[in-house]
Amino acid sequence: MSRDALIALVGAQAERIAVRDGQITAMAGRVAELVEANEVLAGKLARLEHLLSRNSKNSSSPPSKDDDPGRTPPRETKRGGGGLKRSKGKQPGAPGSHLAWTDTPDERADRFPEGRCECGDDLAGARDLGVADRYQQHEVPRMAVKVTQYDQHQVVCGCGRVHTATRPEGARSGIVGYGPNLQAFAVYLMVVHFIPAHRCVALLQSLTGAVPSVGFVHGMLTRVAGLLGETDKRIRALITREHAVSCDETPLRVGPETPKPGRKKAEKYLLVAATDLYTHYLLGDRDLDTFKAFVLTELTGSVIVHDRYQNYDSPELGHFVHQLCCRHLLGDTNGAAEVYPDAHWPTQITDALRELVHQTNLAREQGRDAIDDTIRTELITRFRHGVRVGLSDTASPGTRPGERKARLLLQVLRDREADVLRFTHDLKVPPTSNQAERDLRPSEVQQNTSGRLTSEKCTQDRYTIRGVLSTATKHGLNMMTVLHDAIVGRPWMPPDPAPA
Repeated sequence: MSRDALIALVGAQAERIAVRDGQITAMAGRVAELVEANEVLAGKLARLEHLLSRNSKNSSSPPSKDDDPGRTPPRETKRGGGGLKRSKGKQPGAPGSHLAWTDTPDERADRFPEGRCECGDDLAGARDLGVADRYQQHEVPRMAVKVTQYDQHQVVCGCGRVHTATRPEGARSGIVGYGPNLQAFAVYLMVVHFIPAHRCVALLQSLTGAVPSVGFVHGMLTRVAGLLGETDKRIRALITREHAVSCDETPLRVGPETPKPGRKKAEKYLLVAATDLYTHYLLGDRDLDTFKAFVLTELTGSVIVHDRYQNYDSPELGHFVHQLCCRHLLGDTNGAAEVYPDAHWPTQITDALRELVHQTNLAREQGRDAIDDTIRTELITRFRHGVRVGLSDTASPGTRPGERKARLLLQVLRDREADVLRFTHDLKVPPTSNQAERDLRPSEVQQNTSGRLTSEKCTQDRYTIRGVLSTATKHGLNMMTVLHDAIVGRPWMPPDPAPA
């Protein structure tokens, strides 16, 4: 090659090398971007897998969420009796029920053989040898709407005054109406069993033959809620006198489907304050304004049992005596055990706290005022040591999902020990907010059954009725009787509490 051709060739190769170097540099930058994006996606995937692994046994998630798509179901826990799994059906020691024979039946009926004997004689003329067999059948009468016309007469007294007979109990204006039993049945179906108004009408038609309008049936919610308004106020007032009150809240799909400005979801929150005798609901939001309108601001000296939601600790509501729900704490310690599978401290904290709850339940069952001091001191010591070891093991901030939550949990167990273990010193304080969760569970069932409720006002009416019926049931009353009495103008009122 000539000198000029060689120089041209070298220049061309230099240009190609420069282009190749630029491509390599660009590829290296792209690879670095992909590595960074992969790390971000891996972190998101880890967080997503962590969230999907949360259930009622390793977090504060309610049991109703355990069956959601993609959720990891709770691990099967071993119980007593050599670690055997819990068998299905009735458990040993649980109270049973059966259809018992009664010595005072409502009606007796003699039955005799009918037809003819093989010899040809009619059995109607056969000699009675007495009762050879007995059978009692529990049955309900077939229902059918019964129309009764009430003619209200006028009479004139000797003094000249005219008196007119009153209408029957539960009668409304107009010349035709439905009676209190049917009205109570409609409200019972909608409030207690979450039957939508249209289906309620269909059910009433099938069972009784009556066909009330959907508007009439739905309007009964507002009417009965108004009749029970004073009862609801009394329940709220009586709750403020209780020594310990369990509180909880749950989202409820109510109103328009479009979220309000500044909010991600179109939902409200249902708050409940509950004891073993009373239930009170309030529909609102999960904000301070709703909590200020709740019964909390009226509590004086009561212990509130809750799930550590931040609003319960707001100074704007007042300064309360707290008991942090141990069911939520135990769920979080189980979650910490999954994040730190080789650590002993989550199990130590869980076992100590669970045994403290068991000892307090045992003391109540035996009628004692307190648990044994020696046992309590030993278990609390184990609890504290587990917390200290956990804080030492998690001193450096972690990057895995769940590590920060475990650290925050340990800080709560250390800094709010009095609020965690208050139930061990005062047996009148329940260790969990299970009572409030039980009173909220019907709302979760309603969401799965009926879906979104359209009216906030009607929903509050629904839960005003539900709170009264729940309270009446806790006092041993029948729900249908309470509804009937309210409709005829005799609303039930909770009695004054027994003196302490």
